[in-house]
Amino acid sequence: MRAAGVERIGAAIQPLELPDPRPPRAGEVLLEVRASGMGNWDEIIRTGGWDTGARPPMALGVEAAGLVASVGAGVRGLRPGDAVTTHSLPSGSWAERFIAAADHVAPVPDGMPMTVAAALPVPALTADQALDALAVRPGETVLVHGAGGVTGGVLVRLAAHRGARVIATAGRGERPRALGAADVLDYREPAWPERVRALGGADAAVNAARLGSADAIRAVRNGGRLATITADLPPAERGIALYDIVVVPDGARLTRLVPLLIAGVIMVGASYPLAEAASAMARLQQGTHGAAVVLEP
Repeated sequence: MRAAGVERIGAAIQPLELPDPRPPRAGEVLLEVRASGMGNWDEIIRTGGWDTGARPPMALGVEAAGLVASVGAGVRGLRPGDAVTTHSLPSGSWAERFIAAADHVAPVPDGMPMTVAAALPVPALTADQALDALAVRPGETVLVHGAGGVTGGVLVRLAAHRGARVIATAGRGERPRALGAADVLDYREPAWPERVRALGGADAAVNAARLGSADAIRAVRNGGRLATITADLPPAERGIALYDIVVVPDGARLTRLVPLLIAGVIMVGASYPLAEAASAMARLQQGTHGAAVVLEP
């Protein structure tokens, strides 16, 4: 089976030839992968910061979209040929075939490109789980710091869908506003947290910017809430509740989220074959202005 991953933890990404997956066990599905998502989390897996349970030589990747090839015992509601998307563990979705837990998959609606479906699961689940942790309510003001990224854009859309007034930070451009932000501030301006406070402050904030939580907390009202998806919780202050978000697979949640994100939220900026996975990761790390990068086996 053609795949892309590493021969050992910390090694460079390279094309791999791996054994075909075993038949799916009870509660599992085997996917014929049409597209695989890619994110900074894959670099964390590569370098050993996130142990997903796979062992080298191993394919990277924890999200994929494709067609169900076969199902294990006890699986209901899924059959061969169904188009699905998933975030599932252990890693291994950068491959021609991928085994996922059946309760980690969600249907792909007619008309949604497989590339978009593959790039959606981790950002969608991360964003929704962060907003749940913050218990965002209609009418509250929510700050999304780092709204120019893929997950940041999803955060803006989902927070606005929950009825929040969204203040976003991003580079220049109107994309966060198009996704539902009421105000968009340039994160490169050092005083942007004070500008948020001048707008009334944030009841809750989600940091999606690398090392950005220390700035984001300055924009939160006393007694407010802050969640970060970048593992950089700041010290507690002013009675602000803090949440460190690590994405959890959840097919039922993903099934609910896909229809909300079907149009214009996830943009795919580049697609690469498995053999060029290292180049794809380099492109991702250079910055893609909020567009996803995917692999197509």
